[in-house]
Amino acid sequence: MYDVWKNALAEIEQKISPANFSTWFQNTSLLSTENGEIKIGVKNTFYVKQLRARYLDIIKTALENNGLEVNSIDFEVNSSSKPKVRSREVTKADDLIKKRTPSLKNNSTTSENGLNQKYTLETFVVGSNNDLAVGAARSIIDAPGSRYNPFFLYGGPGLGKTHLAQAIGNELLKRDPDLKILYTPISHFYSDFVESIRNGKGKEFNRKFQKLDCLIIDDFQFIVGKEKSQEEFFNIFNDLYQLNKQIIITSDRLPSQIKSVDERLASRLTMGGAFDIQLPKFEDKCAILRAKADQIGAEIEPEAIEYIAENVNTNIRDLEGEFSTILLMSEVRGLTPLELIRNGSVSVSRSSKLRPLAPKQVVEKVAKYYNLPVKEMCGKSRVANIKTARQVAMFILSKELSMSTPKIASEVGVKDHTTVMHGIKKIEQDLKLNFTLRDQIAEIKEKIYG
Repeated sequence: MYDVWKNALAEIEQKISPANFSTWFQNTSLLSTENGEIKIGVKNTFYVKQLRARYLDIIKTALENNGLEVNSIDFEVNSSSKPKVRSREVTKADDLIKKRTPSLKNNSTTSENGLNQKYTLETFVVGSNNDLAVGAARSIIDAPGSRYNPFFLYGGPGLGKTHLAQAIGNELLKRDPDLKILYTPISHFYSDFVESIRNGKGKEFNRKFQKLDCLIIDDFQFIVGKEKSQEEFFNIFNDLYQLNKQIIITSDRLPSQIKSVDERLASRLTMGGAFDIQLPKFEDKCAILRAKADQIGAEIEPEAIEYIAENVNTNIRDLEGEFSTILLMSEVRGLTPLELIRNGSVSVSRSSKLRPLAPKQVVEKVAKYYNLPVKEMCGKSRVANIKTARQVAMFILSKELSMSTPKIASEVGVKDHTTVMHGIKKIEQDLKLNFTLRDQIAEIKEKIYG
């Protein structure tokens, strides 16, 4: 059965991109084939949905081409990979907190190369918000320094950039412990560089980087205003790149959108491709929480997971924070997470939706932000800045108030709801690369909810 699945995977690999193959098929297995009822093992529930929706026909064809009768295909999360669920014994609060927060002395996971060993691909949940970046990461692990070099990873805070970047380093070391890898935030690079100049050890600083096989730079956006550090980094970057050494960089935005970054450096940083990690969608958040529960062996009802996912609309860091808080309270009080939620003992509030809004308020705030009369913004003008303001209003009404497109159309003075659909889609696409627009919408939301 192993050989059949191995051959089927080889055939599937020829039909889809390397990034998609490594993301969706690397952790799969063939569980059973009895009576043509195929069961395939996957890592978590998110994989079930994606494989069924995107690759069912390809899988069926590959299996049939390798001699299997296929009447049905089902996917199962491998139970063997899940930790056993802990009992729900009520423990004393002091003991519980001690378990949740072990001493730093016994929990030092950061090595000399700066990598935190807890950041692995196994604990990184793949979703529609990050699957391309994860696919590229797997390709880097298979062949560092060749494809996707440099690897530029960008997105908002708390979305997993640091986790994924360090996971690549940890996986490379697992495969070859002799590799020289360094993870460092750009702020540490800057302070170390300044210290080396002050002590007359600039050449030694440079040589330290020349010996590396992989350099991982985090929070690159903080290089703003540090011209000498940019120049030094530019030289180190070029030297490593010429030697085909892997370079990984994270940032909250593209280099071209970071003020004062040298144009030559900005263009070089994205030569290997720039990959955006976006805010997770509802299904992604549910998958993240389910994986987190499985990882620590916690019991939590699906309804509780959905409640947290629905109400945390900021980032993954906040999502996991609320999740941990509810689990802690659950064990201290001897109630299930869902019982806590239903009786009002917890209130998940990490959301932009802090209080009820009227559509009219949103329209007025957007118009005021763009210095436009409401009547003009909601008119028929096709002037670029007015049209953009109108589309931003559509986007916010849709995302913050969950209004239907016909209702949005009536609020912004548009006759056809398909125009609203187009406007929302346009803003969604622009937000992927236009960080100025991201900042504008964030400021508008602050004014709306402030």
